[in-house]
Amino acid sequence: MATILNIETSTDVCSVCLSHDGEMKFHDADYKGRNHATVLGGFVKNALDYAKMCEMKLDAVAVSIGPGSYTGLRIGLSEAKGLCFGLDIPLIGVNTLKLLSVAVMFSKNIGPDDYFVPMIDARRMEVFTAVYDLALNEVMPNQAMILDENSFADLLESRKLHFMGNGADKASDLIKSQNAEFTLGIRPNASDMIALSEKAFRENDFLDLAYSTPNYIKKFHTTTPKKNVLGCQPTK
Repeated sequence: MATILNIETSTDVCSVCLSHDGEMKFHDADYKGRNHATVLGGFVKNALDYAKMCEMKLDAVAVSIGPGSYTGLRIGLSEAKGLCFGLDIPLIGVNTLKLLSVAVMFSKNIGPDDYFVPMIDARRMEVFTAVYDLALNEVMPNQAMILDENSFADLLESRKLHFMGNGADKASDLIKSQNAEFTLGIRPNASDMIALSEKAFRENDFLDLAYSTPNYIKKFHTTTPKKNVLGCQPTK
């Protein structure tokens, strides 16, 4: 009967969920945009206060590990690591694309041979995506993909694909197969992490607190500006 704090900050929604024995006990979320650094600490405090009030001892912290927003992922992982270090409890990493699949997994129109295709917007016509079967086994690995009208054409010839996530919103304008089912408006949320974090806890599937990093898929690049705002060359 594990008590797990789930943290999701991979896109424009920031959310926290406290689960106990696989059931959601507390949930808070901000849907206004990228205010993660401002609101996350308060959400976590409220969740911990609720756990204390209910005499629930936290057993682990789970965090959405990516892919997604570089800044959002770093904020979430940093908060999760700090809690785990302070409380001496394990850290669980949840794949963001898998948790998107969970959000539509129990829809009535899912067939036994259907696949899930979660998508996270990576700007322009690029998305972070993967393909999973109904057991969330990986059919196509996590990757960055530039969308066009022929994306997933081979798979769509033989089975129905269920697309979800903010990347699927723009894919729906390109992919017109009758086997393409789009569930629009779905965003990663901590409430959809519960089954995945519980499974990881049961299997002792924990991250290394010291060395774990977000799954960016693409390298995170920083550049040094040639001139600062005053027009001066930076000094070395």
